[in-house]
Amino acid sequence: MAAMVLAATRLLRGSGSWGRSRLRFGAPAYRQFSSGGAYPSVPLSSPLPGVPKPVFATADGQEKFETKVTTLENGLRVASQNKFGQFCTVGILINSGSRYEAKYLSGIAHFLEKLAFSSTDRFGSKDEILLTLEKHGGICDCQTSRDTTMYAVSADSKGLDTVVGLLADVVLHPRLTDEEIELARMAVRFELEDLSMRPDPEPLLTEMIHEAAYRENTVGLHRFCPTENIAKIDRSVLHSYLRNYYTPDRMVLAGVGVEHERLVECARKYLLGTRPAWGSGAAVHVDGSVAQYTGGVVKLERDMSSVSLGPTPFPELTHIMIGLESCSFLEGDFLPFAVLNMMMGGGGSFSAGGPGKGMFTRLYLNVLNRHHWMYNATSYHHSYEDTGLLCIHASADPRQVREMVEIITREFVLMAGTVDVVELERAKTQLTSMLMMNLEARPVIFEDVGRQVLATRSRKLPHELCALIRDVKPEDVKRVASAMLRRKPAVAALGDLSDLPAYEHVQAALANKDGRLPRTYRLFR
Repeated sequence: MAAMVLAATRLLRGSGSWGRSRLRFGAPAYRQFSSGGAYPSVPLSSPLPGVPKPVFATADGQEKFETKVTTLENGLRVASQNKFGQFCTVGILINSGSRYEAKYLSGIAHFLEKLAFSSTDRFGSKDEILLTLEKHGGICDCQTSRDTTMYAVSADSKGLDTVVGLLADVVLHPRLTDEEIELARMAVRFELEDLSMRPDPEPLLTEMIHEAAYRENTVGLHRFCPTENIAKIDRSVLHSYLRNYYTPDRMVLAGVGVEHERLVECARKYLLGTRPAWGSGAAVHVDGSVAQYTGGVVKLERDMSSVSLGPTPFPELTHIMIGLESCSFLEGDFLPFAVLNMMMGGGGSFSAGGPGKGMFTRLYLNVLNRHHWMYNATSYHHSYEDTGLLCIHASADPRQVREMVEIITREFVLMAGTVDVVELERAKTQLTSMLMMNLEARPVIFEDVGRQVLATRSRKLPHELCALIRDVKPEDVKRVASAMLRRKPAVAALGDLSDLPAYEHVQAALANKDGRLPRTYRLFR
């Protein structure tokens, strides 16, 4: 036994008689590996002799990125994007949303979002729809925005026919029973309560800044249903809206991970010549209004001292959002504005402390890293088919609101100043990176395909957008920022507003070269 242990030890160490014998008799012979025993002298980097050369599937040029679009006889567009894999994402996008509710009760789009994937002519309940999708490993979702309503399903590609049929039934043949509408009312009430109670005020401020920027028109109309309209919206109101805006010429059936010919075939089967639940009469009250930027201020005085309960409650903050009109996503200046938004960047103060954090956007370098008392400074860019809005959201203690507003107006004025080449290249790289990383996800590709085809009847491919981003120059950013500063500001304010500067003072600060607010003098403190 001891002899066996000694032999094994010598073998593992590579010494003793085994090592000496290897040196004595020269290099060891080739070992017979299972993967290449018949060809001991052929390295793994070379093809084996006598074996046929493999032929791989390839995509010539940009074929693998191509988005195919077909328009049916009724005006409905079918768009698809090739993407290999077992699952697909298919959905219907509709040119419908809160901006089209000028002649209706505000909140219809909000209601339709809550009523999505409820009972239809073919499916007796929401549970039946979910069980049908479950057979194909599917999930569903509906989202509404100011200008688009989107019904989407992700499921196994083999169930494409079932999925398109289900989507057509959900969009065109909803029952909208009294019970379902009452449940939708409860869901809308809960969402409105949650919106007013949550510590993060960004959704509410976004609603307020749109209301201030586009006073009582298009994208300035309420996205969330006002409380007074909840009880007024019923089946007849919904049908009158659906009759005008859920028409084939305002729809796109988009799919990612499906064959285009098969998707067109399913569209013809389920979406061509079908009579919707609200009748097939012609649309007569379609709102074609173009967004009118007005500027202005919307204020909401609110006690924010108890917005977050717990052993370490969130501090009382006042939230300000200042915005200026930019441009639509159809204009050539859209990408310079997108680069400018990335250059401003920003975020919460939690990640801003100390050197080495890697925070190089202007709102970090010039604001959060210099003014420790500011809790947030973030840039946002909202863009639509006929307008756009570039905003900065800032939060601070109510006693420092005036100083905070002046810091933000100064940053707006500096946008039209010198643009450093290094910060511009960093912003362009970050924007390109964000674009490409987001387009790794199939649902994001689906939404990109659907929205672009809905707005322009075609799609700009990722490599085209990247090339346009690379072409943005410092003078482009300076030009669009200078033009933006000539417009009236939009201001939204939430919290304790006792020290909020007057709207005219904010407007004057944006017109000054240094961005400073006019000085005010008080006789009594």
